[in-house]
Amino acid sequence: MRSYQKGLSFLALTALIYSLFFMASGERAYAQTALTVEKIQGGITNPTFVVSPPGDTARLFILEQDGLIKIIKNGTLLETPFLDVRGISSSGGERGLLGLAFHPDYALNGHFYINYTDNGGDTRVDRGKVSDNPDIAEPDSLVNIITIDQPYSNHNGGMIAFGPTDGYLYIGMGDGGSAGDPGNRAQDPSTLLGKMLRIDIDGDFPYSVPSTNPYYNNPDTLGEIWAFGVRNPWRWSFDRETADMYMGDVGQNEWEEINFQPASSSGGENYGWRLKEGTHCYNPPTDCDPGGLTDPITEYDHNPECSITGGYVYRGCAIPDLQGTYFYADYCSDKIWSFRYDGANITDSMERTSELVPPEGSYAGISSFGQDALGELYIVDQGRDAIYKIVPVDPPDCNQNGRNDNCDIWLGVSSDENQNGVPDECESGCGEVNDDGNINVSDAVYIINYVFVGGDPPDPMASGDTNCDGSVNISDAVWLVNFVFVDGNGPCDTDGDGMLDC
Repeated sequence: MRSYQKGLSFLALTALIYSLFFMASGERAYAQTALTVEKIQGGITNPTFVVSPPGDTARLFILEQDGLIKIIKNGTLLETPFLDVRGISSSGGERGLLGLAFHPDYALNGHFYINYTDNGGDTRVDRGKVSDNPDIAEPDSLVNIITIDQPYSNHNGGMIAFGPTDGYLYIGMGDGGSAGDPGNRAQDPSTLLGKMLRIDIDGDFPYSVPSTNPYYNNPDTLGEIWAFGVRNPWRWSFDRETADMYMGDVGQNEWEEINFQPASSSGGENYGWRLKEGTHCYNPPTDCDPGGLTDPITEYDHNPECSITGGYVYRGCAIPDLQGTYFYADYCSDKIWSFRYDGANITDSMERTSELVPPEGSYAGISSFGQDALGELYIVDQGRDAIYKIVPVDPPDCNQNGRNDNCDIWLGVSSDENQNGVPDECESGCGEVNDDGNINVSDAVYIINYVFVGGDPPDPMASGDTNCDGSVNISDAVWLVNFVFVDGNGPCDTDGDGMLDC
């Protein structure tokens, strides 16, 4: 009679799992959440931006180019606009209502800031105040913070945002327009055009220049200037986790670029325009770099692309494996790309256009991205008058409350004591067969030990039936390994919808 060893070593069992798994399914790469977009609102006339107040998870504020700010509240577009500046703003081409930023203490002081071109075509940044009705601004509350003369109708910039760590207001200014920056304004220290600006709106009215600005009290350079050498910074943003700045800067004839400023910067960068377009000499056409210029971290050429739309770094809760990914697009081709950047190297660079196809089949002018209070990202399509949200293809919602399980956990609505990404109220113990509080490879080892060498059975037995076929066998161990190592469906979730099927 042959005798058998009662148990196998952990390493031997693990090797068996891997050999069985890869024989069954072949070698696979680690999975990434499949993405799509859902249309959250149509019928918005020439939308230019979307944003939420800090901490406000119920509302999205949408800017229309001709001067209206509208609100989507709990999924419904409110009939009454939040603000109407059509009487004091000019619109058309690159002019209009272009930017909105909420004060970091908006919940307490009700102050918001808008960037628009006035009836004379000049850039104005005004402060407004919310009324007693949180969905309507106080009538006649706008006061001017800064006005900047614009010599031409284009290259108005428009993006404004508060620094996540310093609380100062940043303003992106184009070079004044025309073509080729005929006045060389982006390199001129005596004008605010073609610059990134930083001002303090919490001190003296209407603002003061922070003493930490690089040209504070410099007689030769305007103190508001934070950085030089931008052509038309159409959509820039801060990474809300790292405070790094990413800036899409629209090119002239050949190159679109993304510039980067680390959170540790003390300002004073010169991003090169009009000396350079991207990393290439523009004016002069050779020997253009005097030294000290900051090149973009990435660039792309024209045809059919022609105008970059900068975006955001994803910091939402619905798609955890997207954390740290920066999204951007091109207005002319409507292509969408993403990458990760660690301050030195770009990784995971890819085109997302085919993945993020809207219900209409294509976009018609991606004018902006947006970010809500949870860090989820939106695509603003000016040509289709629509707003889309980037979402996972199969969002888990095991408790069927209409919200992604990852966000339930992130918001504290659900607990996740074993940190497996499944709300505790949805767990039945399926797959957790060795009673250590976690679902991992050791549970697969436990099942194989039971099936092949007579080890203790799962208790209860149903916890080992991870693929819901009515029995506990080697396929249940394979299922667990697929879940743990290659992001397969969870235990007892045979269709991948986040719901337990047995």
